[in-house]
Amino acid sequence: MAGGISDEDIQRVREATDLVALVGERVPVKPKGRDAWCCCPLHHEKTPSFKIDPGRQTWHCFGCGEGGDAFSFLMKLDGVSFPESVRILADRAHITITEQNGKPSTPREKKSRLKKVCEATADFYHQQLMRLRSPEADDARAYLQKRSLGGVVPKTWCLGFAPGHGSLVTHLGKCGFTPDEMVEANVAVRRDRAGLRDRFFNRIMFPIFDEAGECIAFGGRVIGSGEPKYLNSQETPIFHKSSVLYGLNKAKEAMTASGDAIVVEGYTDVIALHEAGITNVVATLGTALTLRHIRLLSRYASKRIIYLFDGDAAGQRAADRALEFIDYSMTPEAGASRVELYAVTLPNNLDPADYVTSEGAPSLQELVAHAQPLLSYGIERRLEQFDLSTAEGRTRALPTALQVLAPIKDSLLAKDYAIQLASRTRTREEDVLAMLAELKPSGAQVSHREETTEAEVESQAPQKPHSTRTPMPLSAAEKSRRKLERELLCLFAQNPQLALGYAHVLTQTQWHRPSHEKLANELLDLLIEQPDIAPSVLLSTLVTRMPETANALSVTIAETKTQASSMAAYMAEELLLGDLEDQIALLKNQLKTDQTLSAADHDALFQSIVGLQKDLAQRRSAQNLL
Repeated sequence: MAGGISDEDIQRVREATDLVALVGERVPVKPKGRDAWCCCPLHHEKTPSFKIDPGRQTWHCFGCGEGGDAFSFLMKLDGVSFPESVRILADRAHITITEQNGKPSTPREKKSRLKKVCEATADFYHQQLMRLRSPEADDARAYLQKRSLGGVVPKTWCLGFAPGHGSLVTHLGKCGFTPDEMVEANVAVRRDRAGLRDRFFNRIMFPIFDEAGECIAFGGRVIGSGEPKYLNSQETPIFHKSSVLYGLNKAKEAMTASGDAIVVEGYTDVIALHEAGITNVVATLGTALTLRHIRLLSRYASKRIIYLFDGDAAGQRAADRALEFIDYSMTPEAGASRVELYAVTLPNNLDPADYVTSEGAPSLQELVAHAQPLLSYGIERRLEQFDLSTAEGRTRALPTALQVLAPIKDSLLAKDYAIQLASRTRTREEDVLAMLAELKPSGAQVSHREETTEAEVESQAPQKPHSTRTPMPLSAAEKSRRKLERELLCLFAQNPQLALGYAHVLTQTQWHRPSHEKLANELLDLLIEQPDIAPSVLLSTLVTRMPETANALSVTIAETKTQASSMAAYMAEELLLGDLEDQIALLKNQLKTDQTLSAADHDALFQSIVGLQKDLAQRRSAQNLL
C-alpha cells in the first residue's frame, strides 16, 4: 500500500494506462519499429531521444538519463507525489480507487457535477453584479470602478457580487442542484439551526478557473470593513489551492510565447496587468508558491519564473519566504530539469496594479526584464541590512548572506557566489568556502517538502543524488525549540490583544519551521488589518487560510489572561535567547576559520561576540529569576 492506496488499485490503474497515449498528450510521439520515440518533455532537445516501450510500458530518455513507468513520468514532469500520480491516472482512466480510510475516490462524473455547480454559481454572481439594484451591489460596482476594473473587465473575468441571504442556494435549487452538491462544491454551508446558507455574503467575487478554463472555486473580497478581507473556497474534490494558479487559463499562451511566467500576490494584480497588456501573469491563492506550482508553470514558461513582490512590508515578507525554494533544482547540476527562478521588488511600496496604473506597462516590463536570479536577489537583500564600509558591518554581513547558499552548498553555483561574497566582505576565498562547507540550512530554509506526509515520502521514486541523503534526526533541543514556537503562536492566536504587544517577536524571530514563519506572518497581517479582532474570528480566519494548523491552534495553552501574559513573556524571551545563541555560533565559526582578518577586523569580530555573550548571559540570568 502507498499513500493510502492499495496495491490492487495501483495495479488496476497501471494496467489501464497506455503510456504512449499518456506521453502523446504532452508531446508528439512517432512509432519507430516496435517502440515509440519523441523529444523529451523533461528537457529541451531537437532530436528525439525519448524512447517508449509499449510492451513493457516503460520509458527512457537517452539525453537526460531519466526513465520509469507512467507513474514516474507524471511525478518527474509535474512534480507530484506517487499517490497523486495514481489518483490522476485513475481519474483519467475512469477508475474509482479506495483510499486507506475505506472511502472511494471522487468519480469523474461527480467532479463534473461539482464543476457545473461552480459554473452556475459564477453566472449567478456575475448577473448580480451587472443587474442587482441594491446599496451593497452599488458599492461593489463603485469599488471595481475605483480600482480601474470597470467597463468590460467584469465580463472578461466573469467578476460577480454575492448578495447572500440564501439567494444563491435558492437559485441553485431551482437549477436542479442538491444541497449536498452545493456544500461539497463549497458555495453553501450547513448551519445547525439555520439550515443551508450561502457561503459568501456581501463580497465581490472572483471565480477561479482551472488550467482548462473550468470554474472550480471562488475568492471573495469583502466590501467595506469585515474579516477576513479575502475569503477563498476551501479544499474540495475539484479544488486544491496548492496546485491552482489564478489566471493560468488566460496566461499560459503568453507564457509559452515569451518563455516567462510572472507570479504576483492578488487577483486584482493579475487582472490589472492583463488589461495593461502584460498577459503572462498569474497569482497564488493565499499560499506561498509551491513546488507543484513551479512544475505547473514550467510546462509553459521555458525560460524564467519571476516573482513580482509588492514594495510594502507584506511583500518583503513574501520575498523572504521565497528563499525557502532555493534548492538543487536551481543549479547547473540539475541539468535539463533546472528551474530558473527570478525575483524583483516594486519600488515606492506599490503593488503591481498601482504601479502599472501610475508608471505604465512599459516601465513594469523593464523592471521584469532586469529581475535578478533568486539566489542573487536573496544575497543582496541580506547584504543591504549592513554597512559594508565598516569592519563590523562586513563581519556581520558575511554569515547572514552566506546562509542563503546553505541548501545548495555543495554546488558549483554556491561556491561561485561564495567567492563573490569573499570579495564583497574582504575575506579570503578559502575561508569563505570553508564556512560554506560547514553550513546547515536554517529552520526557514528547511525544504517545503518537510510538510510532505510520511506515506508520500516512502512512495517517492528515487531522486537525484543531491536529494537522496537521509535527513538527520532532530535533536532534543531542536524538537523543544519547534514545540516552543508552535505553543507561542497558538497562544497569540487565542489572545490577539496580547499578541499585538509582541509584534516585534512575530517579525524578528528566526522561525525554525517554514509553517511557523507563515503562520506568524498571517497572524501579524490580520492583527494589522483589524487590531480589535475577536479571538474566534482570528482563529477561524487562520484555519481557513491554513487548514493544516487547525489541530495545533485548537490546543489550550493558558486558561486565564494572567497565565497567558506571563507565558507569552517567558516563551518570547526563550526564542530570542535561542536566536542569540545561533548568531553567536555563526560568528565564532567565522572567527575560527577566517585567517585573513586584519587585527582590527579580528578585534571587532571578537568584541561583537563578547557583547552578544554578555547580552545572552544577562538575559539568561533575568529569565531564571522569572
